[in-house]
Amino acid sequence: MRGIKIGTVLGIPVRLNWTFLIVLPLFAYLIGSQVGMIAEVMNGAFGAGIDPAALGAGVTPWALGLAAALGLFGGVLLHEFGHSIVAMRYGYEIESITLWLLGGLASFTEFPEDWKHEFWIAIAGPVVSVAVGLVCYGVFVLAPVGSNAVLFVFGYLALLNIVLAVFNMLPAFPMDGGRVLRALLARNQPHAQATQRAATIGKVFAFFMGLIGLFSFQLLLIVLAFFIYIAASGEAQQTTLKAAFEDVTVADVMTRREELHTVSGGTSVADLMNRMFEERHTGYPVLHGDDLVGMVTLEDARSVREVERDAYQVADVMETDLVGVGPETDAMTALQTMQENGVGRLPVVDRDNELVGLISRSDLMTAFNIIQTGGTPSVISGRRQGAEGGPGLF
Repeated sequence: MRGIKIGTVLGIPVRLNWTFLIVLPLFAYLIGSQVGMIAEVMNGAFGAGIDPAALGAGVTPWALGLAAALGLFGGVLLHEFGHSIVAMRYGYEIESITLWLLGGLASFTEFPEDWKHEFWIAIAGPVVSVAVGLVCYGVFVLAPVGSNAVLFVFGYLALLNIVLAVFNMLPAFPMDGGRVLRALLARNQPHAQATQRAATIGKVFAFFMGLIGLFSFQLLLIVLAFFIYIAASGEAQQTTLKAAFEDVTVADVMTRREELHTVSGGTSVADLMNRMFEERHTGYPVLHGDDLVGMVTLEDARSVREVERDAYQVADVMETDLVGVGPETDAMTALQTMQENGVGRLPVVDRDNELVGLISRSDLMTAFNIIQTGGTPSVISGRRQGAEGGPGLF
């Protein structure tokens, strides 16, 4: 998740996603517009002795709303640092912590598969939220009588942080409670299977959460339900792919150099389009002799107007800033590299930077389907070499 970097704490970049810039003033407005009602609730729950009339004058409600909203997101940030610090103690690298529409998100370079690691990392966030809530309650208790603003803000934050800790522990994967559930399931079954079961439970929770949000007209709850459902599905899919591609390398899956269709930089764009139609390919490595100098795709060719395609050559439109992988790279890493760079295929180069093959998304998905039906890397390689008319088709 991208965002504006606002600083670094403990070596972890802290970012603000653009959605946070919308939700912060929205929360401040909602809290400020309900100051009197919230004060009455805290008087009933805590015996706070807050004078609602004193909080409703002038700009006071909006200042209190902003202070409470900032405090709330400050607690969310500490919650994410709870996850991150425990993860770092186990040796995991944290890419960033981002505040966004639905709170906070700590991005790991690698998700833990050891159930004990995941359990303690997941539970650390809610524990920090409870601790923040208790600290806020301590300030609330020690505040002198009549300090209505302090009583309101810290009483509200004490209540909200405890509520958020409890809510986060719902077993709705990939929320904290769902990750704790997966960790417990993974004690006695493979990690991928535990993920599938936790994700199924998370999607059921998301469905009912969405229904509650729909019938109670709570838009934020509907958005949260949608996020949980999509995130649970996505992580379950990634985990299944990772398990399937264990011990599978790029060399097992790629289309080899001798089977590749290639073009030269001097080929006209018009001739390239004709070849794409005849050979049913949408991308080609571009070679100068035996050297890889670029990649050209259907999108690149379409960037030239039809009447000018005879005048333009592949060298004029090809992509030269290439991201490649080695044949020894594992297949899951190759897929992640495609996703990170927004490409559908990668050149495979050896240590001398010579082209030895090409790997595409469809190569990987074909391999995945074979593995799911009981195939092995040797079976995949055999099918690749024995295919007729199919190698390199993407």
